[in-house]
Amino acid sequence: MSHIFGNIVNTCRGFYFRTRESFSGQKRDLVVYRVEQARDSLETTKTQFESALQQFHLILDYENGDLDEKYRQMKHELDCSQHQAKRVNDRIRAVEKVSEALFNEWQQELEQYSSRSLRNSSRKQLKLTRQHYVRLIKAMHKAEDKITPVLGAFTDQVLFLKHNLNAQAIASLHHELRSIGMDIASLITAMEKSIIEANTFVASVGETKVLPQR
Repeated sequence: MSHIFGNIVNTCRGFYFRTRESFSGQKRDLVVYRVEQARDSLETTKTQFESALQQFHLILDYENGDLDEKYRQMKHELDCSQHQAKRVNDRIRAVEKVSEALFNEWQQELEQYSSRSLRNSSRKQLKLTRQHYVRLIKAMHKAEDKITPVLGAFTDQVLFLKHNLNAQAIASLHHELRSIGMDIASLITAMEKSIIEANTFVASVGETKVLPQR
């Protein structure tokens, strides 16, 4: 009877460990998925801002065109840029939420290890993953912060053109575009750094294994 009972306990313990490792793996996979989503949004947003700046230049350099059409084109580019910026914001919030959930659970479960060596190994892995995460989220926030002033400048141009549909008004926007161009260059640099950090984080988490309790 004790032999049978022992087998049952071992079977249940093995199932518990496999289940726990599976849940940890799912959370880790979700973190990777959210980071990849945020990275892809940054890529798309970077392209959109580059496109918007190019289109703004083309619109303002076009002579003798329909001023109403110029305004509609600029408004379309602004709307697309605002939409992409919101997606970036949402994706970054999602990364923060799921990452903190993973780290909190990981930290709490350290005390459940009976093996000191496994606990120490898991603690080191947690510390390393958090370090990668801090660099990632810092880079993402830096890119996110640079989006706001660029959108504000785009919005100012579109509003100004909306209420001043004349050639003189369009000509006056050229100086502002040069300033926006420098802001976008800085924004793109920040986004590219954030994308690199995202790829580094994904690779590091893929290599990190949450060891099962023994």
